[in-house]
Amino acid sequence: MNKLFFGDNLHVLRERINPESVDLVYLDPPFNSNANYNVLFREDGGAPTEAQAEAFRDTWEWGEHAAEAYEDVMRASGDVALALKGMRAWIGQNAMMAYLAMMAVRLQELRDVLKPTGSLYLHCDPNASHYLKIILDALFGPSGFRTEISWRRQSAHNDAKQGRKQYGNVRDTILFYTKSDKWKWNTQYTPYDPGYVRDFYKHREPGTGRAYRLSDLTGPGGAAKGNPLYEVMGIKRHWRFSREKMDLLISQGRVVQTKPGTVPAQKRYLDEMPGVALQNDWSDIKAASGREALGYPTQKPLSLLERIIQASSDPGDVVLDPFCGCGTTVEAAERIGRQWVGIDVTHYAVTLIEARLKANHPNASFSVHGRPVDLASARDLARRDKHQFQWWAAWRVGAQTYREEKRGADRGIDGNILYKNGPYGDGRIIISVKGGEHVGAQMVRDLRGVIEREEAEMGILVSLAEPTQPMVREAADAGFVTRSAHGRLPRIQIATIEDMLSGRMPKLPPLPIPERKLTPSIRRKDKDQLELLLPFDGEKIIAAKGVFVDPRFVTLTG
Repeated sequence: MNKLFFGDNLHVLRERINPESVDLVYLDPPFNSNANYNVLFREDGGAPTEAQAEAFRDTWEWGEHAAEAYEDVMRASGDVALALKGMRAWIGQNAMMAYLAMMAVRLQELRDVLKPTGSLYLHCDPNASHYLKIILDALFGPSGFRTEISWRRQSAHNDAKQGRKQYGNVRDTILFYTKSDKWKWNTQYTPYDPGYVRDFYKHREPGTGRAYRLSDLTGPGGAAKGNPLYEVMGIKRHWRFSREKMDLLISQGRVVQTKPGTVPAQKRYLDEMPGVALQNDWSDIKAASGREALGYPTQKPLSLLERIIQASSDPGDVVLDPFCGCGTTVEAAERIGRQWVGIDVTHYAVTLIEARLKANHPNASFSVHGRPVDLASARDLARRDKHQFQWWAAWRVGAQTYREEKRGADRGIDGNILYKNGPYGDGRIIISVKGGEHVGAQMVRDLRGVIEREEAEMGILVSLAEPTQPMVREAADAGFVTRSAHGRLPRIQIATIEDMLSGRMPKLPPLPIPERKLTPSIRRKDKDQLELLLPFDGEKIIAAKGVFVDPRFVTLTG
């Protein structure tokens, strides 16, 4: 069952996940908590500042996709359509409305794939939690709401000196819903407060040193509540236990009479108590840090997801995360014996999750779906999302770093391959990806110029279309790498997607073996550069800001 999908979760949910096949859904949809709240309500057509647009670029904008999502919800009708229509009339057609429309249509699908005993946890922030709760109430019914969990994601921070005129926001909201009134539930416990232990577990058992407290054995309500009447250690009372159960407790040394004539009490050991039943205020789980932190901006700690999964599913159940990001839900499910389904629209996230599982769970069995497997599916990806196509193609040819930015000039570089070049030091291969149907020799000349500018050894032009004869001649005219420790290597090669999918790869020097540990060792040098410690015998290279580092090739610790 364990499956990782690369693609739009709406399409995956509709086409690849069976109805009523999932026991637990956890989702943490992208939403910029630091965005200016007013940006979310800017009417369509208003001109945001560049800073505002950048703050919201990774979230939602009203456009064709949001309008389609809204219409899908309207066609489904029902309470959720009424709720969404009312919100649109109220708050207008803006980024917040786009977010709510695109969430509503996905939440409909998530409700449908849940089993009748299933649960859904939606992780969000205060900017949208109240709107999302209305949508969830409409989908699951108000009676489907169970709890609003408050998770303290960070410690207090003081922004007063920067002019902040409101309370510090250190908590996220997790909305817990169930599909029916019969849902899976395993009570979770937290440790007792030290003060409570000190005040109530005052006694120590001689010999064992076990802490215990004495609790009342008498039956509340006496005979009126049906409690039996008999004598224990010279004291006649109505007791909460039957005579047989009382005799068993006495034989086990669990009934104590502190002195003759006092009412016997029950000995309760601290080490046998489960703790305090978990409440909805979660301040005991800290944000991912240290070896667990991957540098992924919205990463959640494993302990948070393990708690949710343990509470609302049983071993072998299916857990689904439709925005799985760096894969914390997936790894938590793997760790505690659940089956899982993860979906993410970015290829980088999929490669990161693969590396994370292989590093921490080398025996984990899972399959990856949604990557192009033939020319038709590659063309489809290029049509739907040219940036994801570029990242996938660069990864497919062997890039270790590729651009993160969707906006701005890429300076002709879509990915890099780094290798050891013997006595000549570190070698670099620049990858340029062309996903259009029209290609020409100028693209090869441009790549040659980039190689010269960057002082790289080689270049690979990855093309969706077949190269023209002038392109082939231009690549051949570039000659061979002048300083190569690995024989004759063409300075520029053209690799088509069809060639690579058929196993015909460019001629490359030996590449470093990917590391198998987990946490990337990435140090910031200044605002424009990151120092990436790659597996080059401890040597360093510098990559520009806005670059993805393939987790297979980063030197990892932990």
